[in-house]
Amino acid sequence: VVVHLDKDEFHSTWLGNKAIYRTRMAIADDGELIVLAPGVRQFGEDDEIDKLIRAHGYIGTPSILEAMNKHEDLQENLSAVAHLIHGSSEGRFSIKYCPGHLTKEEIENVGFKFGDLELMGKKYDVKNLKDGWNTVTIDGVEEEIYYISNPALGLWAVQKRFGKASGEGEDSIAKPLLDNVVTIEKQNSVGNSGGVGGWKKTNSG
Repeated sequence: VVVHLDKDEFHSTWLGNKAIYRTRMAIADDGELIVLAPGVRQFGEDDEIDKLIRAHGYIGTPSILEAMNKHEDLQENLSAVAHLIHGSSEGRFSIKYCPGHLTKEEIENVGFKFGDLELMGKKYDVKNLKDGWNTVTIDGVEEEIYYISNPALGLWAVQKRFGKASGEGEDSIAKPLLDNVVTIEKQNSVGNSGGVGGWKKTNSG
């Protein structure tokens, strides 16, 4: 799945992580989410939240809850705790962030894989992509991707995750659920994952 974040609308992962929690139900186990984020220059929308995200990272529910029990800064900011949980794949799929204004070290230090925006933008040229399924050619090899131009406009999911049969087959991706609001009351982490797609927050010393 490839998601584009408009450079004028999304300047932080605090907002940009809609790309994660609104698509997670459409991504297969061991799949990959690529986030093209030309306008992202920070993690939090304010200095305090930015500092918390940099300190703790998107490291999965078990690890964040453990960190909350140990650190007062998280105990005093439960919205940050919720954000850090929602921004993790719980180790089920990988997340490659391609920011316009954050470094490789900054991205990897919060638990994401880093993607070079210029390089990935050439591979997945948003000017030539339409919302939904696309076939792109990368290094002479055809690849099928699902493209989302704005994650704020819907919720994406595979029909079988709702226990319903899809007219297009069990593994087809449903259209954005704009007319039918779906409430997910509980999400369980996969195993005891402390990483994002198998990637754990690196020690910055």
